[in-house]
Amino acid sequence: MDLWNLAIRIIFLSQTTTGILGNLSLTFYYLVLYYRECTLKPTDLILMHLMASNALVILSAGVPHTMAVWGLKQFLNDFGCQLLLYIQSFGRSVSIGNTCLLSVFQAITINPQGFFWKNHKFKVAKYIGCSIYLLWVFYMLINFIFFMYPFIEMNSKNVTRKRNFGYCLIVGSGEISGSLYVALIVCPEILFSVIIIWSSSSMIVILYRHKESVRHIRSSTAFSRTSPESIATQNILALVASFLFFYTLSSILRACIVFLYKQNWWLVNITSITSLCFPSFGPFVLMKHYSILSRFSLVWMRNKTS
Repeated sequence: MDLWNLAIRIIFLSQTTTGILGNLSLTFYYLVLYYRECTLKPTDLILMHLMASNALVILSAGVPHTMAVWGLKQFLNDFGCQLLLYIQSFGRSVSIGNTCLLSVFQAITINPQGFFWKNHKFKVAKYIGCSIYLLWVFYMLINFIFFMYPFIEMNSKNVTRKRNFGYCLIVGSGEISGSLYVALIVCPEILFSVIIIWSSSSMIVILYRHKESVRHIRSSTAFSRTSPESIATQNILALVASFLFFYTLSSILRACIVFLYKQNWWLVNITSITSLCFPSFGPFVLMKHYSILSRFSLVWMRNKTS
């Protein structure tokens, strides 16, 4: 049991440290880039907001969980606890929405039929910016409902159960709150995940077709290196697989915690760890994936021009 506790402490500490350094450093990089050039490419703008939302998740979930497993228990009151949970849910939803927006935009960018977008880059940037800010405002308002709900339930005489997160206690959600959560939070997340799968599949098909179209050119060369299309496809699959695996697993585990009457600390810790995996390590996968796709798009546009 001591070995398990030590492992949990090390995992939380490493996840939180890596996530904070990775997301905040990349967010700072894009801010410096913005102030130097006074503009950002649409993809850079999406990535900056994605890093910011990931940082919110890590600061509101990773830091308090790390403090709890290292011995600092129940250090938040009801308001502070609910505020942290509000930021967690808000940041998670915005992160999923931005990942979906990034995937769709990249699918359009590398699509040969979307080449005409180069003449409308200012309009695209404006629409992308509006979409991102709408995501922030929409989920800020939606999650505010669940921020207020526990304070309403505190005055109810039927409340017999509280949820223990280690660093605080909150009133358990009722049937009405659960239904609203599914309709307003879970359903959009499922829709975003489906769109991510669709746009990623479209990118893989485009890359495969491009690879087949230039096969006769590469076969005449003496080099047998892995094609850039294959590398980009592998990175797309790695990005989508890691995103869907960790977010789906964390959603299932969170649902188990809600419906289980007796709380299991192993399940609580594993749920928190899986919820932090993509926000912590996703930035490094995203940057590798984006840089390869950008190089591929640049090569394709040069070939198209010539």
